[in-house]
Amino acid sequence: MAIEIFRRKEQKYLISIDQYNELVHQISPYMRADKFGSDGRYTVSSLYFESNDNKIYFETKNKLRYRQKLRLRVYNDTDINGTAFFEVKQKHKKVVNKRRMVLPLFEAYRYLENVQGESLELIHTSNVQVLREIDYFRHLYQLEPGMIVSYDRHALHGIYDENLRITFDMNLRCRDTDLYLEHGSYGEYFINEDSVVLEVKVDDSVPLWLTRILQQLNCEQRSASKYCTSMELLKRDSLPNGVSKELIEIGGK
Repeated sequence: MAIEIFRRKEQKYLISIDQYNELVHQISPYMRADKFGSDGRYTVSSLYFESNDNKIYFETKNKLRYRQKLRLRVYNDTDINGTAFFEVKQKHKKVVNKRRMVLPLFEAYRYLENVQGESLELIHTSNVQVLREIDYFRHLYQLEPGMIVSYDRHALHGIYDENLRITFDMNLRCRDTDLYLEHGSYGEYFINEDSVVLEVKVDDSVPLWLTRILQQLNCEQRSASKYCTSMELLKRDSLPNGVSKELIEIGGK
């Protein structure tokens, strides 16, 4: 299988359930449901990796021009034999790059527990080159499993522009114990349950018709990070004093 590489620009918004319902209605002539899941709806659970000194958190929080994350992701409920996606997400200025490989979840754990220094070529994955990059990043930053972030996603693709993707993430929750993805998507809610994280993903620029609808519905662009918000909830006692929390409610309430 070829290396899966994604390069795109992303715009984030924090909107209400009412705005979400009206937005879905207004964009329906231009968008179709994602082919994955039921009518484009599915659950995402990601195991994020972090260092003892929280390098990933501070790179994201301080909005470094170049920053990256490592995560192991599954979709919907799965077991140890299910499909998992190991990926490095990099952001340079406003452009997001992802390098991702596919492997069974038990093989991902086998790699993570590889205390004997087994050759990476023996791990069954879609592309060992991506695994080498993941392994280098993981050891450079001394990353270990840190938390699981889960949410329910409604994903849409452009009918006339196949590179346009819109996702709505709801019921955002996290946990830093029981770090096994096959144990489900439960966790502590870290955002207002009436709020929805909207992401508009494009190769170049947001279409004019979509910009007008977003403005008409007063959708406010917001750069709140799911990862940082989760960290500030779960690790609030271990983060340095003076760290301000991400704004996670509509209207800053």
